[in-house]
Amino acid sequence: MTEKQFQSHRWVFIAVSTLYIWALLAYEHLNGGVVSHHLLQREDLPAISNWWGALVLPVLSWFLTGRIYKRVVTAYPFTVLAGFIGALLFGVLLSVLFLYQQQLLPALMLSLPLLALLFPLYRAECLLGFVLGMCFTFGVLIPTGVGTLVVLMSFILHKTLRPLLACAFGFLTRSRRSN
Repeated sequence: MTEKQFQSHRWVFIAVSTLYIWALLAYEHLNGGVVSHHLLQREDLPAISNWWGALVLPVLSWFLTGRIYKRVVTAYPFTVLAGFIGALLFGVLLSVLFLYQQQLLPALMLSLPLLALLFPLYRAECLLGFVLGMCFTFGVLIPTGVGTLVVLMSFILHKTLRPLLACAFGFLTRSRRSN
């Protein structure tokens, strides 16, 4: 993909994500008002309005697609697309479970460290897909905060623990073969 092609795709993606958040805000406004989310679902903590998403999502899309471009030059676009779609579906699943089946939500959240060992969830396309998948339920700011924590956790696990486990596994299999 050439730089000119990517830049045109980038601006289309930013425009679509901007229209998505504005359509969501318009729907909320016309159906009882724009939702505000209290931190940790506690009424005594401050609330964050979904109106912030009108500013944050376009800026986040612009920033993360810029980070994605740096990888598309060296990586296959398929891996970028697969990471984005996987994170988008995971975010949608988390949102649906939050709305309808809250008893399954902790198990899915606890699967994130295992997924972080298997897949590089710290990449920009994963964060963008995660935020877009969850913003219809939680707005933009809460998924961005949670997603940033997931990115940090994934980076640490994928870059430190995964090589250590691979080394230990290699040592164990090598010592068994020599016996």
